[in-house]
Order: sequence, then structure tokens, then C-alpha cells
Amino acid sequence: MKEEAVGQPSPEIRRVAIIGAGVAGRSFALACVAAGFDVVLEDVMPANLWRAEAEYSDLSARVAAGSLELAQTVEDAVRTADIAVDFVPDELESKLEIFSMIDRMAPPKTILCTPSYALSITDLASCVYRPERCFAVRGNLVRGDAVVAPIVRLLYPGATLASVVETVRVFLRTLGVAVQVEADPDEPVLRKNASSSVTR
Repeated sequence: MKEEAVGQPSPEIRRVAIIGAGVAGRSFALACVAAGFDVVLEDVMPANLWRAEAEYSDLSARVAAGSLELAQTVEDAVRTADIAVDFVPDELESKLEIFSMIDRMAPPKTILCTPSYALSITDLASCVYRPERCFAVRGNLVRGDAVVAPIVRLLYPGATLASVVETVRVFLRTLGVAVQVEADPDEPVLRKNASSSVTR
């Protein structure tokens, strides 16, 4: 983890883009809204967005909190996001595609976060232009009705800035989960943007 110059402010998360409105994505979106965040939810399947809208209507009748906006494209979802969290399948091709799309379309401030049990965040981060703003989460991102807060592992690649790690940790704690921060323990298999040269 890199240290920053003294006095550099920590970024703040207010606007959350969520890519994928399946069961996990919708649950996470509603947890973010209930915690007071403004959420933009995107999915290629309109039916998933309709379900999310119905569930949000039910939630907003009971809880005064953040807001939910539905987006038709990834670009619309991430345009002003402080953090983008994807819920695409946990396979390398899908994750690389969505990381690449978000990286191209989101402003430089946007943090990229992905739930993943199978992939190295170092690998994913090596394929974007903001490796210092990439995270993987392992564990249940939604507390739900659990009496004891679930523990999630927040994994980061070596280039990550300390202030950004703290920002994401605080964001997840606001959602009611306990956070264990650690450097990526997985062996990277990709080095797309690595500066080392190949010996011939």
C-alpha cells in the first residue's frame, strides 16, 4: 500500500454505481440506499431493473435514506460515480470486460470494486489505467437481518493508495459489515501492464 503526501484529503463516497441488478446486485443496491447513498443501478435485462424499482418503492415507503436511479447503459451508470461495484459472473473474461468498460467511461476519481472469490485483484488492476483504485471483496456485502456483522475481506493490489483503502473500508462499514483489509494474497497470472520485459 502506498502512502500519500501529508495533508492529502481522503476521497468521499456519496454516489455508488452498481453494474448488474440480479439478486446480489439488487440487494447491495438497496443496502446502499438504506445507508444513505445515492445509487445508480444498471443491468442489460430490463426485468431486473423493474424488480429493483419495485423493491426500492417498498423500501422508500419505510426508510428515509438515499436514492435509486436506474440506468440503461454502463456509461450512464458510472458517469458521476465515486465507486463502481460490479456483479457480473466471477470469471476472468467477464471481470476484465467490465473493468475495462468502467475504466474507460468513469471519471478518474471512480474506485473500481468487485466481489470475487476466484480472481486476483492484482491481475484485474493490471489491465486498467487506475490500478491504485481497484479492490476485490470476499464475503457477504449485505448484512441483512444478521445479528452479528458479516466479515468481508477487502483485497487490494500493491499500488493502492492508503487513503483510498480507508475510504472503501469506511464505505463498507457504513453498510454494516466488518472489514478485514489485506494485500492481495492471490498469485497473479496476468501482467498485461507490467513494466518488466520478457527475456528472449
